[in-house]
Amino acid sequence: MKRKINGRDHVPIVQQPHSHLPKPEAPPGLLTPPPPQRSNSLPDENKPWIGNYIRERSNSFSAAIAKKLSSLKENNDDKEHVMKPEEVTQINISGLKVIVKVKSEKEDEEEIKGRISFFSRSNCRDCTAVRTFFRQRGLKFVEINIDVYRERQKELIERSGSSQVPQIFFNEKLFGGLVALNSLRNSGEFDQRLREMLGRKCSSDAPAAPVYGFDDEEEEKEESKDEMVEIIKFLRQKLPIQDRLMKMKIINNCFSGREMVEVLIQHLNCDRSKVIEIGKQLSKKHFIHHVFGEKDFEDGNHFYRFLEHEPNIQSCYNFRRNTNDNEPKAALVVAQRLAKIMSAILESYASDDRTHLNYDAITRSEEFRRYVNLVQDLHRVNLHALKAEEKLAFFLNLHNAMVIHAIIRIGHPEGVMDRKAFFSDFQYVVGGYTYSINTIKNGILRNNRRGPYSLVKPFATGDKRLELTVKKLNPLIHFGLCNGTKSSPRVRFFTPQGVEAELRSAARDFFHNGGMDVNLENRTLHLTRIIKWFNVDFGQEKEIFKWIINYLDATKAGLLTYLINDGGPINIVYQNYDWSPNS
Repeated sequence: MKRKINGRDHVPIVQQPHSHLPKPEAPPGLLTPPPPQRSNSLPDENKPWIGNYIRERSNSFSAAIAKKLSSLKENNDDKEHVMKPEEVTQINISGLKVIVKVKSEKEDEEEIKGRISFFSRSNCRDCTAVRTFFRQRGLKFVEINIDVYRERQKELIERSGSSQVPQIFFNEKLFGGLVALNSLRNSGEFDQRLREMLGRKCSSDAPAAPVYGFDDEEEEKEESKDEMVEIIKFLRQKLPIQDRLMKMKIINNCFSGREMVEVLIQHLNCDRSKVIEIGKQLSKKHFIHHVFGEKDFEDGNHFYRFLEHEPNIQSCYNFRRNTNDNEPKAALVVAQRLAKIMSAILESYASDDRTHLNYDAITRSEEFRRYVNLVQDLHRVNLHALKAEEKLAFFLNLHNAMVIHAIIRIGHPEGVMDRKAFFSDFQYVVGGYTYSINTIKNGILRNNRRGPYSLVKPFATGDKRLELTVKKLNPLIHFGLCNGTKSSPRVRFFTPQGVEAELRSAARDFFHNGGMDVNLENRTLHLTRIIKWFNVDFGQEKEIFKWIINYLDATKAGLLTYLINDGGPINIVYQNYDWSPNS
């Protein structure tokens, strides 16, 4: 018979047997009660004969199961065999099938009712050690990264009396940091302490797990509307936006400097010089741009348009219908926040060696949601305020973050044409201008050099983005840039103060893990194809040999030095490049 449960038809698993089917027989050895005597009269409704019958049958089945289990235990004891957790035993009783799974002592011991949680920061070695320990032990834990969830730092201080991390909590009780964890682990008392503190369910006083979809309230309070926002809102409504023919081109959605000046004079009731100064401020903050990038702002017959009307802006993946009109944050602050969030993503959703990323988990994560919100702060940020090392780290990190975002949004490219679109069409608006993955790599980081198989440079003469290019190309950048493939260098994010040393470390790591091999017998050097594609950045072959020795381990460096010094020819074979995803 069907019943309605939660609005759906539900058929009971156990049903009465059909009247035409044979009745179940008792198993051998099971005593059955004598059959009830037939009576032509109806049963006395005061006597619970049905209930008694069911109880008797139930007791009989239970006795049979207990006897079977007892015999199994005796047999196992005789054979000195311990049943594994995954082993099951099937007992067949006529009319009934019982499957018994034996739960191991280990399973029973590792059943934790409470919750382990710990506060952490991105790129913290002690936090990494704690995280690794819990993972190796197979223990579930909740990590609260205060670089991602900055509003939780106050809670950390209130609970522990310090802002230092890591701080581990078993339920609501503070356990301590890495030193306390190592002490208990080395003494062998960790398991006992774990059972004591997690043998009961977690109370509401324990640190709460981060909740998806809630932003930093303190950060929202810090955000303020730009002082020019009211003016720009007025201009968006009142200026005559038109398509115009200029220099034999149709320029869409533009207005003249004179038209803007006249509208503002009437609106603000001020003199012309004041309005022109306001126009220069709007241009400097990237609310408006000259249509050809020639003028900041001037009165007269010069044409401008709003940032949101610039070509390709609407298709940028960090643009949501409108530009971010909040007061631009300092470029260094945004850069550091971006690096910390992306580092937290790697720590949670990448393999320990960073060669594989779980893109599905990243997509669903709160860290990634916050990253997507953060990159909207890039719209009008002032990149010219960054120093050389800060700018290098910023664009390296932005490149690697955009690759992850692109794989999540449009998928991993399958072929040559897909790869071209992937690296060229996925764009962000940053500092008032659009950047693709390719323009960051070849335009900014390679000082506007042509990419492989390209006939043109990323930036044409007069492009404002040329002012941000790295003036001295460092070939080590090629080992700090990840393009989401198996043959690519490992994904990583850099710090401004340590970017040079971190790039050297990235190169050594890459060449140590398959990026280069030496065959002494054949006098052959097997090199990554990256060096072939960008050989203009590395120099001639002899220069490459001398350069690469600095980033090899002792064994490979010794073999290559031997080949170089004996004066014989050295063959270079470039390795095949694996374009499959690093997922």
